[in-house]
Amino acid sequence: MSYYDGMLAWRENAGAPVLPTRNLLGHSPEFNRDPMATMLRARHECGDLVRLRFGPFWFHLLSDPAEAYGVLVEKHKNYSKRTPGYDMLRMVLGDGLVTSEGELWRRQRRIAQPAFRKKEISALTDVMSEAADDLARTWQRSARLGSSIDVASEMARVTLRIAGETLFGLDLSDDSVDVSRALTRMLGGFSKLITTPFPIMAALPTPSNVQLKRAIVDLDKIVHQIIAEHRRQPSAKPTLLGMLIDARDEDGKGMSDKQLRDEVLTILLAGHETTANALTWTFYVLSKHPAERRRLEAEIDAVLAGRPATMADIANLPFTAQVIKESMRLYPPVWTVARRCEEEDQLCGYRIPAGGLVLTSPYVLHRHPDIWDNPEGFDPDRFAPDRPAPPRGAYMPFIVGPRKCIGEHFAMSEAVIVLATLLGRFRLDLVPGHKVEPDPSITLRPKNGIMVKVLERN
Repeated sequence: MSYYDGMLAWRENAGAPVLPTRNLLGHSPEFNRDPMATMLRARHECGDLVRLRFGPFWFHLLSDPAEAYGVLVEKHKNYSKRTPGYDMLRMVLGDGLVTSEGELWRRQRRIAQPAFRKKEISALTDVMSEAADDLARTWQRSARLGSSIDVASEMARVTLRIAGETLFGLDLSDDSVDVSRALTRMLGGFSKLITTPFPIMAALPTPSNVQLKRAIVDLDKIVHQIIAEHRRQPSAKPTLLGMLIDARDEDGKGMSDKQLRDEVLTILLAGHETTANALTWTFYVLSKHPAERRRLEAEIDAVLAGRPATMADIANLPFTAQVIKESMRLYPPVWTVARRCEEEDQLCGYRIPAGGLVLTSPYVLHRHPDIWDNPEGFDPDRFAPDRPAPPRGAYMPFIVGPRKCIGEHFAMSEAVIVLATLLGRFRLDLVPGHKVEPDPSITLRPKNGIMVKVLERN
């Protein structure tokens, strides 16, 4: 069976409902305008397995938590990443941990895993505290001047610094603007490709494709500088980049420069972009919910009394963690996951042909009305210790299964430390009239940032 046969073989499917459309391109125009609204409408109108058409190709949108868990965990060997979206992502990330499969992925995962153990992360949290405290000093000047800031840019800057120092042993502060600008251009170009009904569009010199290629060139330059600097002056402390450079296979061969480039770029995207987005959306939802913000401030004040948070404080900041988890329920950094069915299967009682594509969305699963009361509401107590855990597959901000994010503990530790340190000293209020809306690409960013006023609390 050819690569696209499963996506074309929709007539053989045993009756999974189709979201109605009269557009010749199917659901592509609607999906491109607002993918989250399209998926929510599809689940609401047609149920937990719905067929969506993108030009001549068909996708199955899966919104049943138990079945989604089965695809990503119990039957993961039958559901690969051989999808058009991941093919296009490989244009950017190459064969890093996020995109690679098979033995290459297992080898890279074995190399990277030790850097993300809790013991190693505990030794790195001083960097997180220092970076957050330095950002607080900058915000103090903004507060006294009465100026506005883009909290999305600020979170990108602080998480890039943390990623650089902890994972690469390098201070990337001077590169933060260049990295952020290149990532923004790259994500903008990529978002136009992932839902195109015509794969040939990726090869055409359209403005968005030109923008994407230029962004990749800029990111490659930054990544190769990171690798060269590390080789010129290795960090005195163990780093993930050092482990990757020193790793050898059974024949004694190390990674090629291309393999190193792919992994470093993947780490830059996954290790700072996703956490920055999680923190950004958390500040946003808190600005809209003053009662929960005051409750959070009370917990932070009782534990920190104005000082930066540390690893030792995390256990005493349970509501802070709940707030972050609930924010990621509403705005999961990774908002959609695609898989290719390698051998015929059944989901929700319907046949999935070999080669068929299955799309599941944490954004939709996190709003499933059969699982979540008031799914659009902000309620951090959903994750209180005395509440039952969500059913398997209903909550997956870090995905689940073998391909679960390797940096989950790193990201949660970083998010709690940064959020508690900053909210211990400041309150962020949305600038009146500033429109906030999600911008779904590889990750779920806010379109045009989030402008806020910084107010000192003490």
